[in-house]
Amino acid sequence: MSVVSLLGVNILNNPAKFTDSYVFEITFECLESLEKDLEWKLTYVGSATSDQYDQELDSLLVGPIPVGVNKFVFEADAPKTNRIPDADILGVTVVLLTCSYDGREFVRVGYYVNNEYESAELNADPPAKPIIEKIQRNILGDKPRVTRFAIKWDSEASAPAEFPPEQPEADLQPDDDEYGADELEEDGEEEEGAEAAAENAGEASAAAATTATDGDAEMAGVEEHGEPAEEEEASDEGSVDLENESEDELEEEVEGEGEAAEGDDDAMDVDDKPAAGASKTQGVMAH
Repeated sequence: MSVVSLLGVNILNNPAKFTDSYVFEITFECLESLEKDLEWKLTYVGSATSDQYDQELDSLLVGPIPVGVNKFVFEADAPKTNRIPDADILGVTVVLLTCSYDGREFVRVGYYVNNEYESAELNADPPAKPIIEKIQRNILGDKPRVTRFAIKWDSEASAPAEFPPEQPEADLQPDDDEYGADELEEDGEEEEGAEAAAENAGEASAAAATTATDGDAEMAGVEEHGEPAEEEEASDEGSVDLENESEDELEEEVEGEGEAAEGDDDAMDVDDKPAAGASKTQGVMAH
């Protein structure tokens, strides 16, 4: 809760010439005695494109502040035209009335200000170099933009909450489940799935190797125990039969190798399959 509340601002000279002072009658309420003064400031926004043209027209310290409703008049000089771009003198701009306590701003009131020539002829065809003496300002006093900020006043109890309240009793209570138990269980399941997949792949490879070894052993037995061929001149017909038999044997060997290759492909397919319950990268949010 704010110790000081702004109740109203009256503009005593509006409209006025561009070079006239700004005069505000300010009413506020103070709920408790303050140790320091209130600082009021009036700032003129010289250009909408850059804050380097902003001018602090005046500042005023008000205090000591009695408890209750208070009223005073704040008067500030007009802005210096040599610090405002010529293109920004005419048109709409803003003045800011602010109040701070102990260097901490707690209220800001913004007013739109329309600067234009007094005559319709100059407004219709303004000169390249503005004629300051013929410009008047009109503050839109019925449409202020008020912004309030929570600040620390004299006591620590008045300071706004910046962090969540501490809960030491919550830290002393044991958790129902061990922290990270779910993650450990998931990791164990992933490792078991990976081991099972690797074991299946090994068994498939071993079976393919055993099949190939048995085939070689049978062919070796045929060569060792086969009867020696008789030394006879082979006839043309016999030569044809041998060639046909050789082609059949080659086709059988090719088919056997194809089957063995298919078995190897199956084994590779098992290796390529992802392990059951593969781990996923979890994003953590940094606070």
